Amino acid sequence: MYAIIQSGGKQYRVAEGRRVKLEKLFKNAGDEVQIKEVLVMNDGSSTIIGNPYVEGASVNGKVISQGKGRKVMVFKYKRRKDSKTKKGHRQPYTEVLVEKISMEAPHGA
Repeated sequence: MYAIIQSGGKQYRVAEGRRVKLEKLFKNAGDEVQIKEVLVMNDGSSTIIGNPYVEGASVNGKVISQGKGRKVMVFKYKRRKDSKTKKGHRQPYTEVLVEKISMEAPHGA
């Protein structure tokens, strides 16, 4: 079973028991996370596509750690002007262990 979720303006393919690095969430290590922005769900036999989200679907997980990605160097210069700038950036992320992908039964069923 897998799901495609949306978090921080990006989309991630997640499966139960796997780790995923999401955009920074303001949670501490050990905190529970519930993501309801599920775009696609697949249980092995059928696929459910949301419009834009799958109704009643959620992904539950636990925050493992907070961290920063690798350093990206940016270098700008203007020729013949003795003007140059060197900057570095490390994108913060939150590592989450996906514990459960669940789907609630519709209220009419």
